[in-house]
Amino acid sequence: MKASAGLEPAEDPRPSIRFMRLLCGSPLYGLLLSSRAPKDLAARLSERWAGTPLKGAALLSGEYRFGGELVRSDGAAPWSPADASAAWLAEMHSFAWLPDILAAGGDALLQGRRLIESWIYQEERWHPVTWRSDVLAQRLVTWLLHYGDLVAPPVGDSLREPLLRSMTRQMRHLSRVAGWEMAGESRLRALTGLVIAAASLGDDRRLDRALRRLDKELPLQILPDGGHISRSPSVQMAVLRYLVEARAALRAAQVELPASLQMAIDRAAPLLRFFRHADGRLALFNGSTEEDAARIDSILTRAEAKGRPPASAPHLGFQRLQAGKVLVIVDGGRAPDDNRRAHAGALSFEMSQGRERLIVNCGAYRGPSAAWRQSTRATAAHSTLVVADTNSAEILPDGTLGRQPRQVTCERTQDENGQWIAMSHDGYQPAFGVTHARQLFLDADGDDLRGEDRLTGNAGESFTIRFHIHPSVQVSLTQNNAGALLRLPGGVGWRLRAQGAVMNLAESVYLGSGELKKAQQILLEGRVAQAGTTVKWAIRREARKAPDEGSGSA
Repeated sequence: MKASAGLEPAEDPRPSIRFMRLLCGSPLYGLLLSSRAPKDLAARLSERWAGTPLKGAALLSGEYRFGGELVRSDGAAPWSPADASAAWLAEMHSFAWLPDILAAGGDALLQGRRLIESWIYQEERWHPVTWRSDVLAQRLVTWLLHYGDLVAPPVGDSLREPLLRSMTRQMRHLSRVAGWEMAGESRLRALTGLVIAAASLGDDRRLDRALRRLDKELPLQILPDGGHISRSPSVQMAVLRYLVEARAALRAAQVELPASLQMAIDRAAPLLRFFRHADGRLALFNGSTEEDAARIDSILTRAEAKGRPPASAPHLGFQRLQAGKVLVIVDGGRAPDDNRRAHAGALSFEMSQGRERLIVNCGAYRGPSAAWRQSTRATAAHSTLVVADTNSAEILPDGTLGRQPRQVTCERTQDENGQWIAMSHDGYQPAFGVTHARQLFLDADGDDLRGEDRLTGNAGESFTIRFHIHPSVQVSLTQNNAGALLRLPGGVGWRLRAQGAVMNLAESVYLGSGELKKAQQILLEGRVAQAGTTVKWAIRREARKAPDEGSGSA
């Protein structure tokens, strides 16, 4: 397959990658993948993930929208469009969208078979994006999950032999690269995909090797508190799904479960619950979107792990304050070592009441614009303090973090009156000589969230404390800009008051749902004084009015 210039992946400096690309790109490599394929699967997966019919209908109509990019096709599948990015290409060739098509009804199953046949006969030659280990693994897993439907007679029986042959070839390549080609979440996708493929195709030798590699990788990526090293709620969800799929494949093949796999699932599930607001969706930190509540429910159900969300995730660096119907989730940790997706959101927080979100972060941009991607990773896109309109962690052009906080502290206490968190970071020390400390207190009833932001060090720099407001919340400044009234869709009011800074209202954006929505943000602005600056603020629930209060009638 020949890709256009727009589809070529970034050059990887590792000699092993350069050598693998030279080897795999040669015409002879296909011969190295040839082997006898089984006549059927040795074990079949019985549980599938539900698709979304509306998305499936759009795909069947020729609209292929992945990561904010839309490619239209009026006929054959657009496997290599000239103007698509490598990210779009990876999702297209992963077949992760196949459940959506199969959920569309009508002749969707026939269309799904045709798409797989098209890929096998047109796109099976190695390519650095479409055969990347995580993309290939997702493709194999999707095909294996739906194998029974795809090969069901009478129509599907003709697909059985080419499908088994193709999956065997792809598994042979995956076994060579799964443990080293990618890092982080992508490596876990590759390794669990290899486990699932080898167990399903009955390749005991490759299964043993894959399980040994996975056994070594899991403690490197799943922290003792259950959080994934990416510190991303969306990645936490994805990784738990990978592990659940691998366990299901081993059970189907009647292979003894490794203790490390079961332990990782038992630890990771409570941390996925940790990141959920009461609307069932995820908080927005480090590249996350809200995700689908039903999908999260399904993953947690299949995880079979009953652990409740902890109040604190000390290894991950997050805290959770909960009282009454109010939930506050706080980032009080350092950026991960693999920080290509990490946001510069030091000490940011989100707040919700019941199923309604109040204070949010802007969320993650998933699309082709590098400028938008940088903007949503910036400190200013988070509900925290920004010094001199500068990120608390430097985001470099290649997407990694440069200068960033070295010292991040977080302490938590609790008594009958409420819960406290005291945090600080030194991310602004190198450039401005100031340290940011933030304290949060949530009272026992959940009606009063108080904050204190303190800057110590050199005087003169400007600062802004930002409270990004969810788009569904009505916001208005009151008392000559001394306070702000926030009205939730359900009618409950919250009032923000502050001292030590000037309050203003500004436009914001929200990408939590995956779509760009207009929103507002409350700003507390000022300059660092000679003796340091402390800004105190409080978000308090408005007292309910009596039914006849202010009515003027009996």
